[in-house]
Amino acid sequence: MDLRILRLRLRSDSHVKEDAAKLRGFFATSFNDQMLLHHHFTDRLIYRYPLIQYKIIRGVPVILGINEGADVLRDVYDKFGEIRLGDRSYSVVERHICLRRERFGCAGELHAYRFVTPWLALNQENYMRYADAASWYERKEILRKILVGNILSAAKGLGYTVDEQIRLELGRVRDEICILKGVMVTGIKCEFLTNFHIPDLMGLGKSVSRGFGAVGALEGRRRKLDNCGDGVTERNEFIKGSINSTHARDPLEKEISKGRSAKKNEKSPLSKSEFQENKD
Repeated sequence: MDLRILRLRLRSDSHVKEDAAKLRGFFATSFNDQMLLHHHFTDRLIYRYPLIQYKIIRGVPVILGINEGADVLRDVYDKFGEIRLGDRSYSVVERHICLRRERFGCAGELHAYRFVTPWLALNQENYMRYADAASWYERKEILRKILVGNILSAAKGLGYTVDEQIRLELGRVRDEICILKGVMVTGIKCEFLTNFHIPDLMGLGKSVSRGFGAVGALEGRRRKLDNCGDGVTERNEFIKGSINSTHARDPLEKEISKGRSAKKNEKSPLSKSEFQENKD
């Protein structure tokens, strides 16, 4: 399916030091009548996939609007001259707005992504399973299943029916301590490969409206599912041994498993810039 995606970037007189939760609070306070901006109806939280999501990417505020959220964001994007985040105020010196249709859903090819902002995959229950896992492979498998579930949840929230198996494998993974509502939580930074279209900066997992779990595409890493023989080495470079051949679940995974150590000493693509500018 196609989604209407609006991305608003705000250039201010200095780099923003606050987090995306404060950016969300600014819009909620300034435009309290727009329910999609803050996901509350009177004093009750609305439990649905957020159609407006706030991010701070390398000190730059970015707001993502999806479908009806894009309409709301287009109505308010020029209605303020500064943004007040906590005790600081930032003058807006430039606005970049881009509205276009983008694919979301099952794909006939593999796409590589990374989490630009930490992914909140773990709750109290699955964190204990993750922490107690006997091997790193088991930890990755826990995360893989959670990420597939997060994609399915987002699809359901956007009215898209997933009628194919979602194939997904994780690349290199690292933990990162994050602060959510004043509490320290474990976030995940990783790359992943899947047969699913995900628009740039769309969030997966928990607290996506507060900037967590924003996904970015890794350029030049896609292969047709029905012609993946030529891409085995490149996929192995990406997967970095995340599959053990004795645990391979389908032909795609078996192909990935062949020669997974071929690129063992190469650097991870995680060294790329945290944010790729939209050239539109």
